[in-house]
Amino acid sequence: MTTTAETMRKLTYREAVREAIREAMQKDERVFLMGEDVGRYGGCFAVSKGLFDEFGPERIRDTPLSESGFVGAGIGAALGGMRPIVEIMTVNFSLLAADQIINNAAVLLHMSGGLFNVPIVIRLATGGGRQVAAQHSRSLEGWYAHIPGLKVLTPATVEDARGMLWTALEDPDPVLIFENSGLYNMEGTLPVEAGAVDIDRARMRRPGRDITIISYAASLFKALEAAEILAREGIEAEVIDLRTLRPLDDTTLLDSVARTHRALIVDEGWRSGSLAAEISARIMEGAFYELDAPVERLCSAEVPLPYAKHLEDAALPQVDKIVDLVRTMVGGHG
Repeated sequence: MTTTAETMRKLTYREAVREAIREAMQKDERVFLMGEDVGRYGGCFAVSKGLFDEFGPERIRDTPLSESGFVGAGIGAALGGMRPIVEIMTVNFSLLAADQIINNAAVLLHMSGGLFNVPIVIRLATGGGRQVAAQHSRSLEGWYAHIPGLKVLTPATVEDARGMLWTALEDPDPVLIFENSGLYNMEGTLPVEAGAVDIDRARMRRPGRDITIISYAASLFKALEAAEILAREGIEAEVIDLRTLRPLDDTTLLDSVARTHRALIVDEGWRSGSLAAEISARIMEGAFYELDAPVERLCSAEVPLPYAKHLEDAALPQVDKIVDLVRTMVGGHG
């Protein structure tokens, strides 16, 4: 009889991503990693630490500080038959490569009449909460989820951080993986034989009957913590992890709302023109007559994210804000 210790193991989110990269490079010689400081330094967030010594400079490639240049090189490598993993240090710097991502990678299949796929995977650190101020704390994954031709992944769990990469590398089209930098130190358990996971479906992380809380990445864990607090008050919240922002899994979202009849979307992006607004509209279009209350959104304050910790905390969605909003939405109907 096998014990839990023999079938499960502990590792951090950072280690899970590193394992995923290592396994992909071992399985397919076409896979390589490129980006700023990914080589001897081991990556800005230490994700690629040790991989340079293992695979060498041909497959762990340090690049100049030119996001447009090295993302363009990655697109060219993908067109040439390689399977590049391009690391952009933070999502903020992806704006320097937006032309390559949006005007090249996302449209080449269409512009070529279906002749040229671009099998590139771009990894980006995203999110606030680390006191690194406005230029390093944005959550822009909702922007990229607006773009046809891209797939946008937001792994929250160690299992998804470990398993989504290989599935993304097998996709013939561009995939962006947004890794919330606040999760890198998070520990989780993973089956010893863990492998690839799907990138198509949202997941119910907690069942409930009174309200659906929809979130992703670091905010998912705030939603789960809030659900625990609410459960002690007799309010059972169902928590949905989006996992993939484009394409959105409408079926899972609408099925959940049909069970709970209320929906709250927790999104670290800004409220105006947000991913939360898109999800709210889809719920209104697809499940309007199931709703017992208006859909609500909890987003970041519409300011550049402050450096001071108390101001940063006030600007981001937090557990107490989720709890208070759910109490108001459910009222005496829990």
